[in-house]
Amino acid sequence: MRKLSDQELDEISELAAKSAENFIYSKVSKKEVTDLDIKVSLDYHTGLDVDILIDIQFDPLSQADKNIADEAAAHAIEEIDNYLADN
Repeated sequence: MRKLSDQELDEISELAAKSAENFIYSKVSKKEVTDLDIKVSLDYHTGLDVDILIDIQFDPLSQADKNIADEAAAHAIEEIDNYLADN
């Protein structure tokens, strides 16, 4: 893996957070989400390690799939892989 600049690491972090958020809101209405917190941690020493934590609270009447946070994190990882492949 090539050396990534601080700017590229910032872009990757923003990309991951935005991709996860967009994925969630493509599956459920914003009205159903009462709180959404997405944290992206990057560790870049011997390679790029990405940790995405998504805390999502739904309205009590929401029928949203409770696995959506895991799916959103996986989607964000795919977007990072695509970014790295293209750059």
